[in-house]
Order: sequence, then structure tokens, then C-alpha cells
Amino acid sequence: MTGLVGVGVIFVMVFGGYLLAGGKMGIILKALPFEFMMIGGAAFGAFLVGNSMSEAKHTMKELGKVFKGPRWKPDDYRDLLCLLFELVRLGRQNPVALEEHIENPPESSIFSNYPRVLGDGEAIAMICDTLRAMSMNYDDPHQVEEVLGKRIEENIHHAMHPSHALQTTADALPALGIVAAVLGVIKTMASIDQPPEVLGKLIGGALVGTFLGVFLAYGIVGPFATRLKAIAEQDAHFYALIQEVLVANLHNHATNICIEVGRQNTPTHIRPSYSALEEALKARKAA
Repeated sequence: MTGLVGVGVIFVMVFGGYLLAGGKMGIILKALPFEFMMIGGAAFGAFLVGNSMSEAKHTMKELGKVFKGPRWKPDDYRDLLCLLFELVRLGRQNPVALEEHIENPPESSIFSNYPRVLGDGEAIAMICDTLRAMSMNYDDPHQVEEVLGKRIEENIHHAMHPSHALQTTADALPALGIVAAVLGVIKTMASIDQPPEVLGKLIGGALVGTFLGVFLAYGIVGPFATRLKAIAEQDAHFYALIQEVLVANLHNHATNICIEVGRQNTPTHIRPSYSALEEALKARKAA
């Protein structure tokens, strides 16, 4: 919602200010389709050249997050902590029973209580792979922490690609706007024998290219890239929480302490409160 409001404010302030200052939209509207074809088309072509097809599709898919926000909400962090609590507790009480859940999460009575977490393959893989390795005596806390850290780092690198691709495109847009403006000047010079009013419209149309390139770079594409980067960084905390709890478990802390370690290492704005988490855990214990 905030993204839509922001885009609306950009257009209203820029074009509203232009009109209030006495500007005429006629020249811009007449030149806009052709200038946008040159600048937007060249930018999209460069984007395709600089990225593989899978990377391009990934970037297009991620654009919706600019308006929807991060995937993981505060309630999801609470549910993840509850899930980890159940798994850690069961693993200590009955390791054999735990294997049934980590070997087939979709059929697990524990995992099925948390459908949003279950729907994320990477989160489930991190949990199950780590618990499975622990059952095979791969239980050195420092080694497991390092392995999970590298896995999270690779996930962040992949999640950051759409932001990097859009930022590269944003950096190129002002120069592409100049290219379109130069072509407009060339067109104007070919009509140098025309009266001033005609030349004025031609020059105005050429300058639309410069305006459009800068406007798209700093008003649309650049902010989109920044927003996607912030979202990728926030969503990474979800996987970091898994690491914190499972490593704390390997240090043989009490189950409640392991969960509290994960809760306190979650950023404030998405961290479930202690009381809310306690209520959720009591409800799961009762169930």
C-alpha cells in the first residue's frame, strides 16, 4: 500500500508542479510514446542482455513485493518459534519419533500446524537437514553455525539479485535519456529551416527524453531497487532465526531458552512479544 501511495505522490508532485508553474502537457504527451519506446525499450533490452532468463523472470516476479512488502510477517516469526519449540522438545524426548516428522514434513502432524512455514521449501530444508545431521552425530555447534551461515549468505545473495539488476538499470536510464535527447536534437537540426514555433516544439520534444530517463531512474526504478533490497534483508531474518535456535539447541540450553534466544535475536519491529509467544506455546502444549 505504501508503495502505491509513494508512486502516486511522485507523479502528482512532479506533473502537478509542472502544470501549476504554467507548463503545457501537450509537448510531453506528444513526444512521450516515442521517447518511452527508445528509452524504456533500450533499458529493457540491456536488462535482458545483462541477466539470464531465469534471473529476469525472478526479478519480474519480485516486483510485486514493492507493494506487498516482506513475505514474513510478525505472526510468521511467532509460528516459526512455536514449530522449532515442538521439534526441539520432541527431539530431546524421543529422537526416533522426530525422524518421522523431518523425513516427510508435508505429512507431519507438527509441520502441518504451520502452513505458511511449511510452504517455504528453504526454511523446511534448513530445519530438517540440520536436525537430520544432528541425529547422525554432526552436532558441533560451531560447525553447524558456520554451515547454516553460509547457506543463509547464499540465500541472501540470490534474493538480492533483483535489487542489483534494477539498480543497474536505474544507473543506465539517465544516459539512455541523453541518447534519446541527442536523437531528438538530430531530428531538430534536420528541420533548422522551419519557423521558431516549430523548432521550439521539436527541441521541447527532444528534452522529454532527458527528463524521462532521469525521472524513471530516480523516481521509479531506483526506489524499487532500494525497496527490494530492504525486503530481502528483512526476510533473511526468518532464516537467521532458525540458525539461532538450532545452534542454541546444540549448546544444550533448555528448550525454552533456545526459543528465547531466537526471539531476542529477531529485529524489534517483527519480534513477537514474550507474552504473545508464551500464550502461543501454551496453546501448542495443550494441543
